[in-house]
Amino acid sequence: MQIDLVTLVVAEYDPAVAFFTEVLGFELVEDSPSLTNDGRPKRWVVVRPPGARTGLLLARADGERQEAAVGDQTAGRVGFFLRVDDFEATHRRLVDAGVEFVRPPRTEPYGRVAVFRDIAGNPWDLLGPA
Repeated sequence: MQIDLVTLVVAEYDPAVAFFTEVLGFELVEDSPSLTNDGRPKRWVVVRPPGARTGLLLARADGERQEAAVGDQTAGRVGFFLRVDDFEATHRRLVDAGVEFVRPPRTEPYGRVAVFRDIAGNPWDLLGPA
C-alpha cells in the first residue's frame, strides 16, 4: 500500500508546473487533457521529485470554494515536507531562484529545516540532515 498522489489546488497550471519543475526540480510525470465532472476541459497534471513514488496532482481551482483554498490548503500549517540530501545547497539554490522563505534555516533534533512557500502560498518544510 502507498499514497500515490496528493492534490495541490493551484490558480493556474503552467506557472505551477514551472515552479515545481524548474525551481524545485520535480519531474513532470503527466500533463494530459481531461474533463471536469460536468464536461468542461481541464488537465491532469502530475509532478514528483526525481525517484519518488508519491506525486502531486496539480489541480486548477474550479469555483469560489476551491479558489479560496489556493495557498491555504492546510489552514496555514506546514502541510508539505521536502526532504533533500544537501540542505545547504538546495536552500541556497531556492533562495537564488526567488523562493520565499518565511522561516530561516535552523537545526532541530530531526535535522535542518527552513519553511518556504510554494507558488500558491502553501507553507512547506525544506528538510535535510543536521
